[in-house]
Amino acid sequence: MYTLNQLNGFVKNCSKCDLYKERNHTVFGQGNENADIMFVGEGPGYYEDVEGVAFVGPAGGLLTKALNHIGIKREDVYIANIVKCRPPNNRNPLKEEMAACIQYLRYQFKIIKPEIIVCLGAIASVNIIDSSFKISKQRGKWIHKKNVWILPTFHPAAVLRDSAKEEPFFSDFLEIKRKHEELITSGGK
Repeated sequence: MYTLNQLNGFVKNCSKCDLYKERNHTVFGQGNENADIMFVGEGPGYYEDVEGVAFVGPAGGLLTKALNHIGIKREDVYIANIVKCRPPNNRNPLKEEMAACIQYLRYQFKIIKPEIIVCLGAIASVNIIDSSFKISKQRGKWIHKKNVWILPTFHPAAVLRDSAKEEPFFSDFLEIKRKHEELITSGGK
């Protein structure tokens, strides 16, 4: 089994798809390596590509605000993405790009062993839950898969674009807090 540092080294040298050609930095993920909760987005945006850190732009600010809202520190969770390099013009990752990168995320899951995975947006949900998943119809509902609780919610960038998504998004974070407390009480990790 690899360590996160070894895996990050593989990602920094990855050229499995064409995204590596235009990247400034890979965005492997960061946070607590023993986190109970892991957040997964679709891929790095402009700010993430510049800094090499996941969720540092405006969407990252909203994610941090939502975590603060439920009393969880950003450094206590782990944050990653489906793809580790920024797609051009922040477009959605292509199927072949996600297929080339998904194994890195699977290793991150195996190393971190989160009890809760929060899928931020449709692309993360489709890749982690089911290829036919519909975020607009199925967000906010817990899925128990491979001994992990998975909650799909809106991507913070979608919430910033559509204020009608803000209340359900923050409601989902309250549900994350409730489930986390339930798992702690029942003797989780």
